Amino acid sequence: QVQLVESGGGLVQAGGSLRLSCAASGSIVSIPVMGWYRQAPGKQRELVADISSGRSTNYVDSVKGRFTISRDNAKNTVYLQMNNLKPEDTGVYYCKSKVMTPLKYTTDYWGQGTQVTVSS
Repeated sequence: QVQLVESGGGLVQAGGSLRLSCAASGSIVSIPVMGWYRQAPGKQRELVADISSGRSTNYVDSVKGRFTISRDNAKNTVYLQMNNLKPEDTGVYYCKSKVMTPLKYTTDYWGQGTQVTVSS
């Protein structure tokens, strides 16, 4: 079993910053990809950013230059530094990790979600 625990959401004014964290624990051999998704009310969940174990990154266009994803492989933790936040960044942010288990197959695991609210 693998668990993902997120932290760092909250309420912030436009232009402010937040840092999200997501720690994975359990039966983990490696985590090839870790990422953050978000879901705004009435909208589909979308990829915000992801990062490989080799630290290659991918961002949705709307956050480029404002958000930075990083990871600590020793701690199985991924971070999302969010700067210059905008009201349209509001939503529930979910961590997702593609985990290789001792049985040598990979499975996607999701965190419980953390609310980010940006006021104008």
